[in-house]
Amino acid sequence: MSKLIALAYSGGLDTSAIIPWLRENMDCEVIAVVGDVGQGSDELAGIETKARNSGARECHIVDLKREFVQDFIEPMLLTGAMYEGRYLLGTAIARPLLAKAQVQVARKVGAKALCHGCTGKGNDQVRFESAFAALAPDLEVISPWRIWNLKGRQDLLDYLKKHNVPTTASATKLYSRDRNLWHISHEGGLIEDPWNAPPDDVWMLTADIKDAPDKSEEVTLTFEHGRARKLNGTQTSPEVLVQKLNEIGGRHGVGRVDLVENRRVGMKSRGLYETPGGTILTEALKGLEEMVLDRETRHWKEHLGLTFAELVYDGRWFTPLREALSVCAEKMAEKLTGDIVVRLHKGHATTIQRRSPNALYSTSFASFDMNDLYDQKHAEGFIRLLSLPERIAALKSGGLK
Repeated sequence: MSKLIALAYSGGLDTSAIIPWLRENMDCEVIAVVGDVGQGSDELAGIETKARNSGARECHIVDLKREFVQDFIEPMLLTGAMYEGRYLLGTAIARPLLAKAQVQVARKVGAKALCHGCTGKGNDQVRFESAFAALAPDLEVISPWRIWNLKGRQDLLDYLKKHNVPTTASATKLYSRDRNLWHISHEGGLIEDPWNAPPDDVWMLTADIKDAPDKSEEVTLTFEHGRARKLNGTQTSPEVLVQKLNEIGGRHGVGRVDLVENRRVGMKSRGLYETPGGTILTEALKGLEEMVLDRETRHWKEHLGLTFAELVYDGRWFTPLREALSVCAEKMAEKLTGDIVVRLHKGHATTIQRRSPNALYSTSFASFDMNDLYDQKHAEGFIRLLSLPERIAALKSGGLK
């Protein structure tokens, strides 16, 4: 019996060519695994038929949308993770979940190897294979792009034609895109030259600012322990809430990022990202943290977010450190319950109203009126102790021994 290989299958040109290539070169049967993380009906329509036409024995489509938001996106949001100050990690955060689903299907069907279609120059190969190492170290990992002699898009098309595999792909492709419920990314083509402004035809989720409504729109988000559970007062499932925020934010041009980033493999790359819903949620959660978290916790959380972002970007989800940081973030989020109003206008998402039963902010304490809790005369001693090093240095420089 031929060995079974579980392939992370997208239906695109690369994975369509990988199926017949695996069968030809490795005496195997291929099980295509499709993870539905909200990439949309356009990408998923007819994908099972396409996989079978490419030579797959089976095609398993796994609905991961709720798990994606509840178990990956929301825990990441709680940490404030943002790679290199701007990227909300839309592609990176989906990879460990897709790898996990692939391993589960592989175990179910008895596959002996795992295969992905990531190139040998990108981050995704690191992310998939790091997850495989944590979840299925006993299974062989196959990366065709690192071993076959196909060099580019035309070679793949010629290979499919030779093997009578139907495809709608063409020799030219403007952009390389990755889409899920959280975002869409764009790379390649004119984007590769950082001197080129983003082409007008690249954006898919967000309106150009000049076309966005002149009138602002406000959304109210209700959080429970750091997780958004209501949109404009209506209880909403996590995945639907993100989808609706994408639509609302998108029409106001919210969530565009143009970034030259440092890949894990060592080179720089330019990517355009659209994350309208994620931008709104990130802004709202910061607004709630301003009300609830004390100074030291809020400042330390910035360090946590930086480390967490690098772990996600590098594909280190299934690691003890990531798990420990998630526990820390959950603890910090225990009192992050309340309502936040975010105003959307011409590409901006801005918190304008905040309230929480756990708020440390108090109008009476913050005002200049006298009260029993805070005696302004006490500030003198505090300041003298705080500035003691500066006082000593000044005296020493003046000749004090």
